[in-house]
Amino acid sequence: MGKVELRIEIDETLADQARAAEIQLSLFLERALKLALGPAAATERARRWADENADAIAAHNRYVEEQGPFGEEWRRW
Repeated sequence: MGKVELRIEIDETLADQARAAEIQLSLFLERALKLALGPAAATERARRWADENADAIAAHNRYVEEQGPFGEEWRRW
């Protein structure tokens, strides 16, 4: 996932307070956006990822069906 450079304006006093509290505004903003977008956005990203990787997932599942899971020969339970 790439990053995009943004120019934002916030209250100068808040920026000074954040700096004094050693709060990284870019990290704070990313976290706040993730929280604001909520589970629906995360679910959509997960669905898109699964769609984009469906071929690899299917190939892996076929391999496990044919060969068994990795390390099965060493499992003692």
